[in-house]
Amino acid sequence: MSALDRLSPAVRAALPEAAAPGWTAPMLAVLTDSPFSDAGWVYERKLDGERALVFIADGRARLMTRNRKCLNDTYPELVDALEAAAPRDAILDGEIVAFDGRVSSFARLQKRMQIKDPAAARRSPVRVWLYLFDILHLDRRKLDGLPLRDRKKLLRAAVDWDDPLRFTPHRNETGLDYYREACARGWEGVIAKRADAPYAHRRSRDWLKFKCSQGQELVIGGFTAPQGARTGFGALLVGYYEDGDLRYAGKVGTGYDDETLERLHDRMCEITRADSPFADPVDDGDVTWIDPELVGAFGFTEWTEAGKLRHPRFLGLRRDKPAGEVVRERPA
Repeated sequence: MSALDRLSPAVRAALPEAAAPGWTAPMLAVLTDSPFSDAGWVYERKLDGERALVFIADGRARLMTRNRKCLNDTYPELVDALEAAAPRDAILDGEIVAFDGRVSSFARLQKRMQIKDPAAARRSPVRVWLYLFDILHLDRRKLDGLPLRDRKKLLRAAVDWDDPLRFTPHRNETGLDYYREACARGWEGVIAKRADAPYAHRRSRDWLKFKCSQGQELVIGGFTAPQGARTGFGALLVGYYEDGDLRYAGKVGTGYDDETLERLHDRMCEITRADSPFADPVDDGDVTWIDPELVGAFGFTEWTEAGKLRHPRFLGLRRDKPAGEVVRERPA
């Protein structure tokens, strides 16, 4: 029995029939600073991990980042689980996470993200889970035009749920209470989703982010020399794109362990350049400039009036977002 049999005959017959594409763009959320409760929305825990689209054809699964990088060698146990428990023809959407206690930890996941050899990945002590929250294609039928509630029902029925695959639960109506609970538990926040909305393959206000703390991706444009006994580098110089220009957002000197300092320094040395990639002047005479290719995740307390980060800290490198798409997130 297919999960599609849970739909009414009329709805099932109206679904477009097509082979699953080799790629489709993910739906992305918009930041808001006004959490709310609404019966027309559902609310999911915001997990701090690596976004992954799952493409399954003839029972073979591919895990892909949002910028089309294959993750199969980094997370082979997730591929095994998908091929054993998911439909043979489907496109799924989810988040790969590691945990520090009961809180999802992007910093801990970093230790797995660096591994490219499947055998080494299987030996890693960093255990990972794939939280699936949407289904876009199933058994040669396009599902992205269905309301979210229907897609989640199909997703729940389509997969044989067992670790490391987990269904992403949601709350109905009580978004504000769930947001307060999330922040009290030290979670990253909540994603609010319009319950009757189709899946839009772009950033959409039908998905909203309620974040418990400030943080976003930024582009690395250079680094300073280390001081004292520190190795690798002193601080990263970071920014975001605005009207095609890379705007300078400040220096980030905390959040690195020794392994990160050395590994990231070696990687940056491969892409050095003679001039600054920033459109703004940078008042620091001891900088090595790099091509703006690397994207990092950073936490901070707030943006200053001058457009700089206050008390920033490095959380890890991201490979699931192209540098050219990094803009300053402003609440809608």
